[in-house]
Amino acid sequence: MLESEERSTFAAELTHWRNVRGLSKAALAGRLNIDPSYVSHMEAGREQGSSQLARRADAELDAGGALWQAWQRTDASPQAAEQSEPPSSTGLLVLEDEAALSFDGSVYHLSMRRLLRNVGIDPVTRYLVRIAVDRYPSEPERSNALYRRSPLTWDELGLTAHCGNEPMDWTVKHDRDAFKEVWLRFRNSTSRFPLYPGQEAEITYSYSVGAELWGPWFQRAVRLPTRRLAVELAFPRDSEPSVWGTETSMSADFAPLRTPPQRTERGDQSVFSWATVDPTLHARFRLEWRLKRADDTKENDPVNTLSASQAMANAGIVQEGAPVLVRPARPFDLPAEADEAKQVIRELLDAVGRVRQLHTFGKGMGIAAPQIGIDRSAAVIFPPEAGAEPIVLLNATVAESAEEEDEQYEGCLSFFDVRGLVSRPLSIVVAHSDLDGTPHLSRLSQGLARLVHHEVDHLGGVLYRERMRPGVQPIPVEEYRGTGQQWTYG
Repeated sequence: MLESEERSTFAAELTHWRNVRGLSKAALAGRLNIDPSYVSHMEAGREQGSSQLARRADAELDAGGALWQAWQRTDASPQAAEQSEPPSSTGLLVLEDEAALSFDGSVYHLSMRRLLRNVGIDPVTRYLVRIAVDRYPSEPERSNALYRRSPLTWDELGLTAHCGNEPMDWTVKHDRDAFKEVWLRFRNSTSRFPLYPGQEAEITYSYSVGAELWGPWFQRAVRLPTRRLAVELAFPRDSEPSVWGTETSMSADFAPLRTPPQRTERGDQSVFSWATVDPTLHARFRLEWRLKRADDTKENDPVNTLSASQAMANAGIVQEGAPVLVRPARPFDLPAEADEAKQVIRELLDAVGRVRQLHTFGKGMGIAAPQIGIDRSAAVIFPPEAGAEPIVLLNATVAESAEEEDEQYEGCLSFFDVRGLVSRPLSIVVAHSDLDGTPHLSRLSQGLARLVHHEVDHLGGVLYRERMRPGVQPIPVEEYRGTGQQWTYG
């Protein structure tokens, strides 16, 4: 009886969080790329699902680890055993890793909390902490010159650390201009409190860095097996902050975070929260931000400190070379998948908000789901006219094209460092669907036809380079003189 009761825990949690997020079984199945009937089997307790599926469901439903923990409690399969307390060269497992970074307008204040468990065979007597800053991440010579003039100092950092209520001593391992390492020691002047095998301990530490030495980014690296990692960033609301993030691992270059930071308002602060469960060892999660400050607008602008393509990548735009950009997107089964289509549209609109913080689009703009890593046939287009409603396209294809074409320069968020001279028809007819499955034909001309044609190409796995005349190459964005202006037609 006990086993059947335990096995119902994961099923109950899955049903609870799906309902909390307002998703149908079909919508959740679409996000997880599984058959809707399998969701029914899991919620009925007939199927438990794999550990990988449980982690994906936890992330998709933003359950904060509740689903994954329920799966671990209830599953008795070999896969679950593989996930239990992995070995570590130090014998340490990080159960909870929480970072809270706040900015008061002139100084960044960082507080770290880690809940540790000794899963080794020896007592643990110290814990390594790294402090690294980079004011100008795309300009190493400029950063090096800054820190030679104004290095980080221990007095300015004001590092403090505790294990529970006990202050921790610390000793310096590395002391460089912009990089410090210290050993936090499980002892102080009056007592020693090593972490013995099987024991858990909470350590906290904090320090501060002036804005003149801290660049607009914060990175968390997974150096020990970790169950849950969370980050909170707080900025003055009147700085109009925007935040985005990327993930890298030993096997993959930077990619958008799998779930976006969530924004809330707390008094006069805007707070951004993000978390992940069971992150891959050696993965790095980088959060970046843009603040509107009258005295430092240029230096806080990612487009001015990074290449245009890198800034777009950091804003969550998939870059050229990713397979999702060169294969046809999967159409929606409408109206059955209307909920999933709505979610994809919301994610596209969120991405537009981030991108618009980085660039002015005088010709209008568009974005397709493959450009944010979603292999579904959805796109959103914003005409250049002020106040114009966005055009939402689902399952769009070009049904008819005019024979007359013209060449104009275009940019693409997925390789934004260049502009290309692209030939496109002066008018097109696009076939697309409403959320309820109703088919539509829309006729578009001139600049709007070009915008829409570009995005429909993305849904077919076509990049604009393929439409350029043989021998014609894109030009660097620095040489392009049409930024902020509409296309011209006779």
